[in-house]
This record gives sequence, C-alpha cells and structure tokens, in this order.
Amino acid sequence: MSEELGRLDAIAGDGDHGIGMQRGITAAVAAAKEARVARTGVGTLLKAAGDAWSDRAGGTSGALWGIILHNLGDALGDKITPDASAVAVGIASALRDVINRGKAQLGDKTLVDVLHPFSAALTTTASQGLSIVDSWAIATDIANEAAQATKNLRPRIGRARPHAEQSLGTPDPGAISLALIIRAIEKTLNHL
Repeated sequence: MSEELGRLDAIAGDGDHGIGMQRGITAAVAAAKEARVARTGVGTLLKAAGDAWSDRAGGTSGALWGIILHNLGDALGDKITPDASAVAVGIASALRDVINRGKAQLGDKTLVDVLHPFSAALTTTASQGLSIVDSWAIATDIANEAAQATKNLRPRIGRARPHAEQSLGTPDPGAISLALIIRAIEKTLNHL
C-alpha cells in the first residue's frame, strides 16, 4: 500500500506520502508495544505512539498523526475503559486541533475531508448508545466514501494546490491513508 499512496501523492505532490506513512506507522507500533510492556494506560500509549509517528514520519502527515493520537490519548486517559462516547470526544478534539494547526477546511482535499464526516458519524452513533464496535463500523463506511469522494475536489491548500487540475479525478493520499487506518482499526475491534 505504501507504493500506491506514493503513486497517488506523486500526481500532485512529491510522492513521499507512502514512505512517510510506513515510517510513521512502524515507529508508532514500536512505541505502542513498549508502552504496553511498561503497562501504561491507553492514553499514555496513544500519546507515545503519536510522538513516535510524528518524529519518524516527518512532514505534514507525521505532524497531523501526532496531533490525532495525542488528542485521542488525552480524551481516553489512562483510567477508563474506552467507550464510543469517549472515542467520539477524542476524534472530535483531534479534528478541531488538526484544523487549527493545519489550517485545512472541509473541501480542501485533505485528510480533513475524511476526519470531519468520520467524527460526525462517531458522535451521532455514540449519542444513540451504540457500542464502540458498531459505532466505529458505521463511521468506517462513511470514512471510506469520503476518502473516495476527494477525487472530485481540487486542492486548495498545501503542495498539491498548484497542481489542482492534475489531481482532479484522483483521491487525496492523506484521505485514503486515514480511511485505510480507520478500516484496520475496525478489523481489530471486531477481534476483541
């Protein structure tokens, strides 16, 4: 998948998104394993993973994933068993921080175009009393649709902006990678 993300990124960017994501995920998983061995709580584990991802991946995506994982870690804390409401709060907080720091808005052809509807779906389903597994599953489908829909957008921010016409018809690599990770988490939740 790293190669496909790089290919998508090369259409209107520098082509390094796949490599950055691979480096970030690898570092995050290693940090999470260390935190688990140390018996930290879930919040500390997520923040350690976010720091590692940000440090190793570099670039905008690395920084944004660090923000996402830190916000989720803060919302979940170390003393609670995460439920759909706590996760929805963490994702909503991550969305706000990603927008504040990255300056991307809905419609800019970035990962915000996935994170926004994903967050809204989690908030809605959690308020309906759905379990984390059911809530995440519904939101995952929405995230996948949103990621694919970015092919119809023109980038209005970032490196891809000067190549807006070239990127039309191709989904945003950051949106696709976010949707892929959301789907991977859904599969993990189904096996708990």
